[in-house]
Amino acid sequence: MVEWWKKILSSLKISDKKPNKIHYIVLIGLIGIFILLVSNLLGSDQSSELPNYSSSLPQSESEDSKEVWKQKDANNASEKMAGIEEAYENDLVALLEKITGVSNVEVMVNLDATNEKVYQKNLIIGSQVTNESDQNGGTRKIEDETREQTVVIIRQGEEEVPLLVQTKKPEVRGVLIVANGVDNLEVKKWVMDAVSKVLDVPAHRISVQPKNK
Repeated sequence: MVEWWKKILSSLKISDKKPNKIHYIVLIGLIGIFILLVSNLLGSDQSSELPNYSSSLPQSESEDSKEVWKQKDANNASEKMAGIEEAYENDLVALLEKITGVSNVEVMVNLDATNEKVYQKNLIIGSQVTNESDQNGGTRKIEDETREQTVVIIRQGEEEVPLLVQTKKPEVRGVLIVANGVDNLEVKKWVMDAVSKVLDVPAHRISVQPKNK
């Protein structure tokens, strides 16, 4: 590189004449090219020495992994609901078999959702009144009211958690009871009344059927 540069400089020298403007322009252009070549060589050497961290950086979550998590959440909710339904069914079987004339009870409960948690909220009401006037001298008053609810946060130990007011039981979509003895209309009425009061379910959502003998 140095020898090449010396040859270029020597070719521009004129022994008996002073360098003219063209010589200066050519010389400046060659200096610029030389600087670009040197900077490119140095830049490529430095970039090759830099460590590659791209492989160690955490990758963004793919759409497939998001779908997997959604499916897991849905499965957990379904399992939780199935557990609540089973608990209701077992309690009803134990209760109904104590009714006179009822035996060999089987129950199926269909819930709408899992338990609903209700949290304490603060209601913030804002009011703004604006008076507007038109070109004819008329005026009008505009009232704007805003409502905003925020969940109340309390501190438990080292954590901040929302203030739980109550946990609502899930709504029951329907109940099916199959048992011996409910072919008797009076016994059937006892069963329906018991289920309706225990689960707070209207009678039209309860089906009581006699079991095959």
